[in-house]
Amino acid sequence: MLDINKMMEQEGAGPAVRGYLIDLEPWTEEQAIEMARRDGLELTDNHLAIVRYLRDCYADHGATVNARMLARTLEAEFAGQGGHKFLYNLFPLGPIAQASHYAGLPMPPGTRDLSFGTTH
Repeated sequence: MLDINKMMEQEGAGPAVRGYLIDLEPWTEEQAIEMARRDGLELTDNHLAIVRYLRDCYADHGATVNARMLARTLEAEFAGQGGHKFLYNLFPLGPIAQASHYAGLPMPPGTRDLSFGTTH
């Protein structure tokens, strides 16, 4: 159930935090799959590999990694599958913003920076 993760209150929350989780635990891949399903996206093993990677990065570095640096490391990690194009094919709303959402993570600093090139 998503309720146990104490989703951000929808009223009064800005678009940068609306629907993101307050508590990172407990989180399960089943919750991510259900969240994506409600958004009309079917998460595959490739999607979940990216979600896991983001959760591992967050566990190692916390919220200190900005979106631009995270995007570079994500592209390098998945370069063998197609890098940038691969990531955006899986997460068309932006691999950092959309995948972080399903990973139950707060958006990294700079994710919604207009110069970063995310979709709004």
